[in-house]
Amino acid sequence: MTEPGGAPLTGFRVAVTSARRSEELATLLRRRGAAVTCAAAIAMVPLPDDDELRRHTEALIASAPDIVIATTGIGLRGWMAAADGWGLAADLTEALSGARIVSRGPKATGALRAAGLPEEWSPDSESSREVLQYLLEGGISGLRIAVQLHGATDDWDPFPEFIDELRAAGADVVPIRVYRWHPAPHGGAFDQLVLDIGDRKFDAVSFTAAPAVASVLMRAAELGVEADVLSALRSEVHAMCVGPVTARPLVRLGVPTSSPERMRLGALARHITDELPILQSRMVQVAGHTLEIRGTCVLVDGVVKELSPASMATVRALATRPGAVVSRVDLLRALPGSGSDTHAVETAVLRLRTALGDRQIVSTVVKRGYRLAVDDPGAA
Repeated sequence: MTEPGGAPLTGFRVAVTSARRSEELATLLRRRGAAVTCAAAIAMVPLPDDDELRRHTEALIASAPDIVIATTGIGLRGWMAAADGWGLAADLTEALSGARIVSRGPKATGALRAAGLPEEWSPDSESSREVLQYLLEGGISGLRIAVQLHGATDDWDPFPEFIDELRAAGADVVPIRVYRWHPAPHGGAFDQLVLDIGDRKFDAVSFTAAPAVASVLMRAAELGVEADVLSALRSEVHAMCVGPVTARPLVRLGVPTSSPERMRLGALARHITDELPILQSRMVQVAGHTLEIRGTCVLVDGVVKELSPASMATVRALATRPGAVVSRVDLLRALPGSGSDTHAVETAVLRLRTALGDRQIVSTVVKRGYRLAVDDPGAA
């Protein structure tokens, strides 16, 4: 089958790990041609009836904070909704209204203003590190600070250093954990997604929350494929994160990440669209054609050529060193489920030539093997 390859992500495979708005991100990527697999890495569990949240809320009403830090819009709205359910919303708003209020970003700012709590300051970068620096420069020793936190899993807290540094500077910190993240259930679609990352069946994995990263890594360890997953993410499977906070757990493990300038879902989709073809495609001039190799297909002069797994494996092996001869034995090793009969290589090459539409693209080198017929072997 052939079709114009105008969609920029045609032939690329992207895994979506989001718990919220996953279909929105998947739709944006599919419209750009990607093959998308969705499996939520985490589930958000609201805590309107949580004893710790209520206890801290009542403590802040009884002894108002000097500073309030809002980190997420959904978290702040959840906190106010929980207080309303306890009949404490008015008291909480009054207690917070006398404090200096710092917002980490636009969504938190919007939620603050909707609650009648205008912010003193918010960084353009949406960086928690910049929030911390702003407070430390002004001095916080002896001050009572309420910090509305990102979600956490039972085994992982995204902001331990943030709170530790506030306390080290002499502040009395009241953590407000409005919601927590629980890992996805075992034995389902998420397990398969993690295994597929380790098997390098995706070209990119998108992350929109740091707990999702933690969940993938923890589940990989539980499934015994942690080394495979980390190796894949450090090489052929690209980690695309919505922002630096999300990327931090991967960066600490030496995994390359990339993020859009703005921490928004639409910006992430555009970032993947712009970056993935640069990171994960190979373009070669062969036999008078432009050959572009993507995740699951090949484009010849901009026209998509759908290939079988064996044909894709063959063309990838030939493109490792364009123009160089690849022996039948090496091509046999590259084939899925490779056996010992080199006749399978001849069959794979024949089918590849047919699928590409020009038999001259793959040349036979007698008694040696096969090569891509690059137009300028010296440049290759």
